[in-house]
Parts: sequence; C-alpha cells; structure tokens
Amino acid sequence: MRRLELRSVLFLILSLALVTCTSVDSVVSDRLLPHSNNSNCLNRTANGTTPAPVVKVDFSTEIVKNEYIVAFNDYYSSKARNNYLESALKNSGVVSWNILARINPASDYPSDFELIQIQDGTAEEGLKALKRHPYIKGITPQKRVTRTLSMVPEDKFEEPPEQFKPCNKSKDCWEQKWQSSRPLKPLKRASLALGATFWHSTGRYNSRRLLRAIPRQITSALQADVLWGMGFTGAGIKVAVFDTGLNENHPHFKKTKERTNWTNEKTLDDGLGHGTFVAGVISSHKECLGFAPDADLYIFRVFTNNQVSYTSWFLDAFNYAILKKINVLNLSIGGPDFMDHPFVDKVWELTANKVIMVSAIGNDGPLYGTLNNPADQMDVIGVGGINFEDNIARFSSRGMTTWELPGGYGRVKPDIVTYGSAVRGSGIKSGCRTLSGTSVASPVVAGAVTLLASAVLQRLHVVNPASMKQALMASARRLPTVNMFEQGHGKLDLFKAYGILSSYKPQASLSPSYIDLTECPYMWPYCTQPIYHGAMPTVVNVTILNGMGVTGQVVDKPMWQPYTPQNGNYIEVAMSFSPTLSHFICVLCFTGCYVIFSNTITFYLCVVFYRLLCHFLQHYHILSVCCVLQVAMSFSPTLWPWSGYLAVSITASKAAATWEGVAQGQVTLTVESPPEEGELEPRKSILKLPIKVKVIPTPARSRRILWDQYHNLRYPPGYFPRDNLRMKNDPLDWNGDHIHTNFKDMYQHLRTAGFYVEVLGAPLTCFDAKQYGTLLIVDAEEEYFPEEITKLKRDVDNGLSVMVFSDWYNVQVMRKVKFYDENTRQWWMPDTGGANVPALNDLLGPFSMAFSDQVYEGDFSLGGHDMYYASGGSIAKFPFEGVLVRQTLKDQGHEVLKGETVSTEDVPILGLHQVSANGGRIVLYGDSNCLDSSHLQKDCFWLLEALLQFTAYGNMAPMLTEQINIPLPKDADLPERMEGNHLYRYSKVLESHLSSPQAQPLPACPHLAWAKGEPLNISAPTNLYKHQKLLSIAEPVMPVISRREPQVIPHAIQERPGWEVGPGGIITQQQDNTHTLPVLAFLGLAVVLIFFALQVHKTKTKPRRRYRPPRLKRLQQLVHARMPNV
Repeated sequence: MRRLELRSVLFLILSLALVTCTSVDSVVSDRLLPHSNNSNCLNRTANGTTPAPVVKVDFSTEIVKNEYIVAFNDYYSSKARNNYLESALKNSGVVSWNILARINPASDYPSDFELIQIQDGTAEEGLKALKRHPYIKGITPQKRVTRTLSMVPEDKFEEPPEQFKPCNKSKDCWEQKWQSSRPLKPLKRASLALGATFWHSTGRYNSRRLLRAIPRQITSALQADVLWGMGFTGAGIKVAVFDTGLNENHPHFKKTKERTNWTNEKTLDDGLGHGTFVAGVISSHKECLGFAPDADLYIFRVFTNNQVSYTSWFLDAFNYAILKKINVLNLSIGGPDFMDHPFVDKVWELTANKVIMVSAIGNDGPLYGTLNNPADQMDVIGVGGINFEDNIARFSSRGMTTWELPGGYGRVKPDIVTYGSAVRGSGIKSGCRTLSGTSVASPVVAGAVTLLASAVLQRLHVVNPASMKQALMASARRLPTVNMFEQGHGKLDLFKAYGILSSYKPQASLSPSYIDLTECPYMWPYCTQPIYHGAMPTVVNVTILNGMGVTGQVVDKPMWQPYTPQNGNYIEVAMSFSPTLSHFICVLCFTGCYVIFSNTITFYLCVVFYRLLCHFLQHYHILSVCCVLQVAMSFSPTLWPWSGYLAVSITASKAAATWEGVAQGQVTLTVESPPEEGELEPRKSILKLPIKVKVIPTPARSRRILWDQYHNLRYPPGYFPRDNLRMKNDPLDWNGDHIHTNFKDMYQHLRTAGFYVEVLGAPLTCFDAKQYGTLLIVDAEEEYFPEEITKLKRDVDNGLSVMVFSDWYNVQVMRKVKFYDENTRQWWMPDTGGANVPALNDLLGPFSMAFSDQVYEGDFSLGGHDMYYASGGSIAKFPFEGVLVRQTLKDQGHEVLKGETVSTEDVPILGLHQVSANGGRIVLYGDSNCLDSSHLQKDCFWLLEALLQFTAYGNMAPMLTEQINIPLPKDADLPERMEGNHLYRYSKVLESHLSSPQAQPLPACPHLAWAKGEPLNISAPTNLYKHQKLLSIAEPVMPVISRREPQVIPHAIQERPGWEVGPGGIITQQQDNTHTLPVLAFLGLAVVLIFFALQVHKTKTKPRRRYRPPRLKRLQQLVHARMPNV
C-alpha cells in the first residue's frame, strides 16, 4: 500500500512562494535563481543562487482491515477470477466475503490478482482454503501507504532530529502506530524528494575552489541540446510517470497522451505539484525544459491529494502500463522492504515486458546500506544524486544492497548518478520551481533514457532494460575519490551513451566489469584490506546483465584462468561443479605447458610432481609461491529478467602464508539466450572478469578480529527495533548491521589502527578459533545453537578472546514500543529488544556472566572522553576477579514506563575479565550505539581500540585498572524471553514447536569447492578499468603451451621489467642465470622419474604372455618328433 499524507498548509504556502519567485527569475535572468529583492522569495546564497527548500518526504504503511490481495498464477477475466474464488471458498466455512470493485482503466482487461474482503472470525480458514487452490499463487494483506511532504528551511535540515529530544510524559511519546511493509521510512529517513541544495563532497575538503555556475536548464548541463540538434526529441517513445498526477492543459506539455486516475478521488489533476515537477523534468517543452519534449506522456495518478495510495492501485496501474506497451517508467518512490512480494514480483513482470524502469535509490545518505527498493533490484536502473560540483549529494543513499546478508555480500548500487540538487522543473500550474533529491535525479535519467530511445528508434528492437543499463553504465564518467557504493559506474554521460546505443549489438556484460582489490578509493571497501591465507573468503557479488534476451543461462561453469606472467599461475582456484570430461588435466605451472593424462594413476603422479616442483622452487627462492589464491564461484544458472548474479569468493592458499605480492587472473563464462525471431542459433556472449588482488603474509593472530554477522537480524522481514529508544520516529533496524554499512566508520578506525577485520556469515561452529585474537559480537538479535555455546567455551579456554556489545532488552519496554496492526486490531510487539539479551546470556552463561533487563541512558566521561550511553543495558553477573566500570545514568526504562526521570548511581556498564592464565579474555559493554553510524552522537572507537589492546595483548588501560571492585548482587533476576514472540518466524536457529520454539538441527558449515585454474600465458592489462569495453569482442583463450612462437607485443609487456623482445619479435623473459642450471637439472630428473614411473606402471599392467620355449629347443623337438624312437 502506498500513501502520501500532506502537511498542506506549510507545503502550499512555500510552494506558492517558490513558484512566484522562480517565475520572475525565468523572465529576467539567465541564472537559475538570480538576485531579487522580493521578500517572499527565499534568501539568496553568496554566489547569487537561491537554495531550494528541503522537501522532506515521510512514508508509512498500515494493513487494511480484512482486505486481501489474491494473486493468481496467470491473467484471467473477471468472471474466471470470481469462479476460482467461489470454488476455493465454497466449503471453507467462510460466512461472509466479497470482491471489492476496482474502478479504473484496467478493470476491463484480464488481471492476475483480485481484491477481496473477508469478515472477522473466518478469515484464517478462508486464507487457508485460498492457498490450496491450484490457480492461486499467494495471498497478502492489502496495505495503505501514506506519504507526507513538508517544506523545511535548509538551515534547519541538519539539526538533530526530533527523536533525540527528550520525551514528555504523554503516552504517545513511546507508543508507535507506524508500521511498514515497504515504506520510505518516516520523517527524515525517506525517499522521494528533497528540496534543498547540498554542497558537500565525499572524503575531501577544499578550502578554496572555483564554484561552478548553476545551469539554468538541466538539459543543457547534460548536453541534451546536442541530440535535439540531430533531430531527436523523444518522439515515438511512451514514458509513464507514477506520481500525483498532472493538471489538464498545463502549458509545459504538448504530448500528454493519457492521464489515468487509480485512486478513489474523482480527479486527474495534481493537487501537490510533485508529479508535475517530475513530468516536467522528463518532457517539458518550455521555460524549464525537459529531456524528451516530444515523447508520449502517460500520467498515472497513484496518490491522492491526501497522499494516500494502496498496493492494489499500484498493481492495477502496473498491469495497465504493460497493456499500453510503455517503454520507460519513472518511479520516484521506494522503501527498505525488498520482501514485499506483490510489488517486487510486479516490477519483475514489468521489466520482463521490456519496460525500462528508473527509480530513485533514496535520500538516506550519507549512511551506507540504505538503498531503497525497487531501485536496488538488478533489473531496475537505480539512480543516485550529485550536485553541480560533481560531488555525491549528502542525502543520496549509499550501497551495498543488503538482500544477501548475512551469508553473502551485497551488490553494487546505485547504477549511475546524475544531478539531483537544485534541479529546475515545472510548477504545479505554470512557471518553474527548484527541488533536490534522488527523486529529482530519477526523472533526469528517465528523461535521458527516453531521449536515447528515440535517438535509436529504428533499432528499438535491441533496446531493453538490460541494454539501456549497459549503455548508461559503459558511458558513465567516473567521479574521482568516490567509491562504487556511492557512485555506481559514475556520472551520466548522455552523448556518449548515444554513441554506444547507436552501434549496440545484443550481448551480456558484468557489473562491476572487473575486480581490482588494490584500486582505492573506487573499490572500497575491498581495497582497504589485503587478503591472506586463513582469512574468511572475500566475496564479490557481480551482476550479470543480459542484453540478448529476457531469459538466458550460464552455459557450463565459469572458468578460472590465472595469468602466468602476473603470478597468476601460482593461483590455486576452485569451483563448485562436477566435471564432465573423461580425462584429467594437470597443469604444470612453471614450465608453461599442459599435459593431458587419460587415467587417474598418471594424474596423481603429475600432481605429486607439481607439488615437489613448487616446494623445490620455493626452497631455492626461484619462485616466491606456486599457489597464491583460491577462488570459488556460485552463480544463477538462469538469468531472468534480463539479469543474474555471479558470486566470486577469493582467498589465499596455504602456500601463500608467507608470500607478499600481487596476483592476477580472470574468470571466463559464457551466457546464452534463445534466438530471436528470424534467428537460427542461440545468442551467445563470452564474458571475462579480470581479477587483481594484493596478498600479504598471514597477520599475527592478535591482530585479527572476527565479526559475527550470522547472529544479526534486520528488517525485513521481522519487526526489529532500533537500538536507540529515542529514535521513535524511525523504529526499524534495516541497515544490515554490517562492517561495510552502518558500522563502516568503526571498520575504518580498526583498519587504521592496524587490525584486520573478517566477517563470519555462518554459525560459531564454522571458524577456526586458533586463527583469531578476538571474536566481536555486536547488537546480536539471533538465538544460538547449543553447539555454538559449547564450542565458544572451549575456544575461550584455548585462548580466544570475546568482546560483546549489547543493547537494551526489557519486556515491558518492548510492549511500550509496540505498534498497531489495522488488520488484526492488535498491538504488535518487537520480536526482540535492541539486542537479544536472553540469548546472549545463554552464550555467556558458562563464564558466569549476564546482562540485566534494565535500560539506561545518559552522558558521562571516561578516560577524558565524553561518552553517551544510548538505551543500553547493564551487567547483572560478572566474576569478582574481573574489572567493572560503573557510571551514573538515567533509568530510561523507568522513564518509558512511568514517565519520570530518575538517576541511578554505580550502574555497571563495562566488564573485563581474564578467564584463565592460558585462556582468553572477555569484555562486555551494554550499548552498541557508540559504534553504529545510524544515529551516532558520540563514538567510542577509542574505547574499542583500548579494549582490543586488552583482548589481544592483555594490556589494560590505566583508567580501567583504577576501578574499585564492588561485588554484584548474587540474586539478580535475569531477563526472560517475551511470551508469544514470533522470533522463530525469522530465525535461522529456531523452529516452531507445539510448546515453545526450539533450536533446529545445527546446519552444515558452508563449503566452497575451489576451482581448478587453467593458466593463460598472457599479460594482464595495466589498467583494468580502461581495459573494459562494452562492445569488445572476446579474445580467444590461449592455453599455456611449451612452444614459443612469434606474437604481437602487448603494451603491458613492453613496459614490464624483466621482459625483452628478441629477434623476430619473439617475447622472452630475462632470467637469472644462477638459477638456470638447478632448474634444468631438476626438470630433467623429474622427467626421468616420470618416465620410469610410467614404465613400471606399464609393466605391471601389461598382461602376461603364455610361456614359449626357446627357438632352438623348439627345433630340436620338431626334429625328434619326426624320428622314430629305437
């Protein structure tokens, strides 16, 4: 359900003032917003421009009572859908139900869903009966979405949000009626539009710089006028705008083909202005120009003037867009719920029908892991925002995608970025206005896509969601000092994209197109930490874009091919697949040849020889290492719609434990799609993914930290509340709790301090504790397997240290921060608190440690540092031999429950303990908010580093040794799990049971089958980024052979030290003569050994011949046989 809720008075007043101001500007000046003495206009900035007001967009959703969306597995007529529902509910016991009429332009066409209402008391039985029907795909509750637009002055946008202000004693301070299934999040953290100009850079500061003049027309800034001059203006392309509608006869639009209303209001007009602005950026032909003025504009009014929408409205509108054969669709909404299946499934269906969807990634920056759906889907063009200084806008959301957590790693998003600050667009009735936000950047790209499609109208058959995205990404201009999770592939380059599309041939491509773990800052965070033996695999999630067809497949298995000249032939690669060859291939890395053996015995002899060769070369320092990397790959065998994934796992092998250097290679895979009409052969693309990594010797155990990702749960799908109770208007914990999302700043601090941080996406039974100094458990919401508790106790006894950052947990407080469910008319409680303290206490039980259910907050000082304790818990049990740090804090739990503020002295918040002389150390801290960048007020990174000095080396800071030990009460009550909680629905550990949820059987640890490499005797390109070309033809694969033939001299080899060009252009490698004789001698000896081994094997396997006497004896026998005996 989609909803837009209006704060009308403030919005209309400021909108009128802004329209008046910009209308005057459009007449008297060529600047975007020039100087004016009009007091009704906003104040001017120092460079003569007017900062646009911030349009804050708040989204919330709620379930509509007794209404359900019934999805069918195909499109059926209204009569057929009614018959199916009647047959399903006939004997179900449902007394009263009815189909809710949907009066809209799509009602005359077949549909794949129906909206029904089932009365109270029989809904559960009716839903079960519907799910059993063979033609029904699923049932979801009808939802209503509310979007609230409000204008806020720019100077107040960065003030601390309301949630940090103290609650009063009113009941509504802590209770929440906000709920979400796909919101744009309430208040500040929301998508759609911002109306302010942000002049921020990422990662750099220049005290003096030449400011760029803000262009009057966004189209001229992106060179759309060049394509206009070539005669391309959007003609022949159908573009849809899903928003608040458009007024009839608006002077800026000359080709409005159809306006449709999908709401329950009897109007097609725009009462808010947002839809008009978006449509103007795409297709306005006067004053504030749009990119495609001659495009056929289709207006879908899906929000009321009260900013309310429903899921069923969107589904019907999407179906109608498919029927109308829309080419481009702009959707300036989004939310964190990527598990809202009716909406996500319909987006897939849209793109499968060649509708190019463009969507904003959200305005939740600069925090990482804040991408909104549907922009985070592989088949959708996700757009981020920049300002006219080409800096990433502060408001623009950042990647990575969080679908894949905790077991994998997110994908690169946004896809591209473009101007989203101070963009000029159409006013609600006439004139122009200026807004900012990623929902402003989204129509900029949608308009550019429409213009590009019209420029290749004669080749429209090759234009699809994948090919258009390929062209945009391949032509994008990369921004310096900005990483890929901020800018994607870079800034939109309209004219270059036209050049690519005009000669485009259907093909597949990869995003990112290469993996260079040494390239900073673009490849952040991969480039910040080298790989080494024994580390958790580095996972890179690559998107496969298939421009050849809506469906496709990866043929056979991806192949790992190390580059021999760049240490690649010392790379041991593994891949999870079953070989189909009838023989084995053994690659002899150093000699540069491959030998094919037809039986297993010879194969194993070759393997033995290869290993001996490696050890010999290492012993005499002829070769640093033979097998540096291990690479494993998993992939989606079927690509639909237009896309799939390739997950590449990289780690260093055992032979690289003491080696340092750079290793390179490539992954090669083949993508195939069915032939199009008129074609006989399937379409096929051969893709290459270059890989470059930095390998270092394995660091000391004390410097290695293991981050527990497995036990972090997030929204969606469950209601997991924020760790700070003051965040009452942003209650969901949805950023993934990953070291590269909302714990990014903490990760950067640890790397700067010299620690190596790895991520565990599996149970605690799946790591070797001897490899790590500290296990870091932060904000854990998941339960623990009994086997995990047992193993952790054994690991700590053997020297592993553990650090736990907990959060609040109190059943009564959890009931207070409940929300209201309109469907069941019940108050719903969180499934855990900020952390799952009862589960943590189970884990810490063997060490006689536990957290309490008290909730505290407040400011305090520790070691000369100002600290803020934000909704944390206290320590209830701790060994007396340990050190406890106590502070005076406010009892926030009492404030939530009673509305009174009281202070408590000597609250134990930090504990440090050495388990035994040879055992590990344990640290407990009751609050994780000082590490979490989501709503960070005062960080405690310095404290984390000081605690790591204790866990890694046993060095305790003086400020901690000065604490006076006061024994804790022995009879302290420990928190218990809330009765009736539904954690088992989302848990990887629990399973539903008749009495109470119980632990599932412990799952097997993830196993990666490392791929066997097929070395290539070629040199890697010097620049992987520039080497990648969308339209390049795959070069033939060159196996490593023993012959040396004349070949073209690659530029990379010309510049590579140690290589020279001999007579005839033959490339030779300079070698140290001191090592030549030992190598040749060893190789000769190895050949002799293999020859004798083969002879012995041949002798043993050769069948024995029948005994025959010598020839002379046979002759004598023959003679005697002819002479009679006397």
